[in-house]
Amino acid sequence: MAKSAGRVRAARLTDLAALGELSRLAQADGEGTRSLGLPVSGPRIGVFSLFRLPLGAFTPHDVMYVYDRGGHIAGLLRVERETSRDEWTVVELDAVGDMDAGDVRFRLVQHLLRDGQKRGAVRFHVACADADDNVELFMQAGFVRFGDERVLYRDPSRALPEPMTDEEAASCAIRTASPQDALAIARLYASVTPAPVQRLEAVRLPDWERQGRDSRVPRSSLAPILRFADVESYVQQAPSGGTDGTQLSGFIQVGVSKEDQPHYLKILARPEAEVTPLLRFGLGVIGQRADADTLHRQGVIAPVRTYESPVDRRLEEEGFDAIATVTLLMKETLVRVAEPRLVPAGVR
Repeated sequence: MAKSAGRVRAARLTDLAALGELSRLAQADGEGTRSLGLPVSGPRIGVFSLFRLPLGAFTPHDVMYVYDRGGHIAGLLRVERETSRDEWTVVELDAVGDMDAGDVRFRLVQHLLRDGQKRGAVRFHVACADADDNVELFMQAGFVRFGDERVLYRDPSRALPEPMTDEEAASCAIRTASPQDALAIARLYASVTPAPVQRLEAVRLPDWERQGRDSRVPRSSLAPILRFADVESYVQQAPSGGTDGTQLSGFIQVGVSKEDQPHYLKILARPEAEVTPLLRFGLGVIGQRADADTLHRQGVIAPVRTYESPVDRRLEEEGFDAIATVTLLMKETLVRVAEPRLVPAGVR
């Protein structure tokens, strides 16, 4: 890996034109370019289109770094900060250069970790294609690989089902999620998520209470695009209701796009549950909420972790096609202790 002569600095407003061109070039898979590759196969839905940067959506909490080589922007790293959980998500990491693109990205990631820890970041998240040394780069920086996720896409040429009536939804035990469902959703999440992943993600009960545009749970590789969508959440109650009458069979998060990008579905469901009605309900919500232009232009995208099967098969039955598999990685800055004990206090 060639050594690059340059420096990492915070992005400036005057860099935006250059950053837009750099992002576009990095997604084009040209010679000497590197990106997170999310996703890279099937219909061309690159990071540039999914995570493009409307100025109104770039909040003061977000962070952007560039690699400046003598006044020329050769690298870009963009992070979305979730202030309620002190978590940072890398949504774009691009570099252009014949021999030193790898070194440019390495230096951007190292700068991110140093600056993030100074600002009190608890966790760093990233999703990327297992290509162009992406996974190796982050693992070298101390990230842990904890899962893989399939990205499925439903072409806009496929007609969406008619929205369910209130009576049809009630007959399928589907209703709008509320903050009072937080405990039941947390139990549903725990029933389908391996214990090591639960420990790493450390989702708290208040996180399940916050359902909406700023929510990052359930987390996925495409959760940042919810910033550009109207988000609604629904639950499907279990037929028996469990021992306390609150057990859920499924949960669906629906993001109706307001920008030039696909609509979004995320499903959590027990393996034995029949989630087809819930899935069709979510597609019907998109058909009902989206305006005529975005309805036929965007399509629907749905991320499914490999351990969440058979949700992916139900999606394929409803017209979704797999377009990519991405790797999920995370780095914690906190030190876990095996047993409770007194530790030195720190000031954040």
